[in-house]
Amino acid sequence: MGFYRNRLAAAAVLAALLLSGCRAGEDKPVMTKTVVALNTTVVLSIYDDDADEGLLEDCVREITRYENLFSRTLPGSDISRINAAGGEWVTVSSDTLALIRESVRVSEMSGGAFDITVEPLSSLWNFTGDHPRAPADAAIADAVAHIGCERINIQGDRVRLADPEAGIDLGGAAKGYIADRLREYLEENGVKSALINLGGNVLAIGGKNGGDFSIGIRDPAGDESLAATVRVQNRSVVTSGSYERGFTQGGVWYHHILDPSTGRSVNNGLASVTILSENSVLGDMLSTACFVLGREKGMQLVEDIPEAEALFIDTEGGQYRSSGFPQAS
Repeated sequence: MGFYRNRLAAAAVLAALLLSGCRAGEDKPVMTKTVVALNTTVVLSIYDDDADEGLLEDCVREITRYENLFSRTLPGSDISRINAAGGEWVTVSSDTLALIRESVRVSEMSGGAFDITVEPLSSLWNFTGDHPRAPADAAIADAVAHIGCERINIQGDRVRLADPEAGIDLGGAAKGYIADRLREYLEENGVKSALINLGGNVLAIGGKNGGDFSIGIRDPAGDESLAATVRVQNRSVVTSGSYERGFTQGGVWYHHILDPSTGRSVNNGLASVTILSENSVLGDMLSTACFVLGREKGMQLVEDIPEAEALFIDTEGGQYRSSGFPQAS
């Protein structure tokens, strides 16, 4: 998937610059590390003067370890083994188990708008392939028939799919989970100021230079402009947008945010949803769920979750904030 991955990596670098809110030469981190992982560009920055330089290398190793657990395409990963088990039980790591449990919880909370059993659709649409094409209607209908978190069975440290043709895809949750674990590791090692950016999933540890981190939210209609900025400390900012990944066929833009109930790209007038939350894994999943639900139902969901706030941007540029989302700055 060379061309697509390179294009995605370039876009993620731009997203990293936009989301950090930083300009060249201002408030530079003491140390930073940029790598391509998780099918995106990862930027890790520490602002503490006395931090151990080896911490960022440790974080990169941890990212690789998690990717080897959560990837649906890497042979031998927990998720690949579950998907290939034909309905048999598979023993998985405690991290995989925790993420699956949390994903099922959010799926139930969102009425299935977020669903990690979308793997049959993910594979069918193949947005990360070199030449993706819109599938046939019959193929989409067949994939949808195997979606639903009720197909996931958990027993102790074992997981199985009751439907052998179902599959798990943690792409809408893994980056958030990994960001939370990296934060825990850095804080345990004395880091008080850092920014974790996993391809646009941004998590701030503390603040910056005694103040807040200024996180820019991309304008879905422009490659280099910002729709808004938020000032945060110890918060996660995650955006899901229809501009992030997709292809044009027959004059129609097909993007990667799929409605599990229809099997097709969501087309409800939204361009992006940004979730502000304490835990990045919740923000990661909610950003997708709210996009699928649409502005009204998505807003209702967020208002019922005290630890989350949201900014919805529609295709006309209209902005809609939940009651606790910061006003434009």
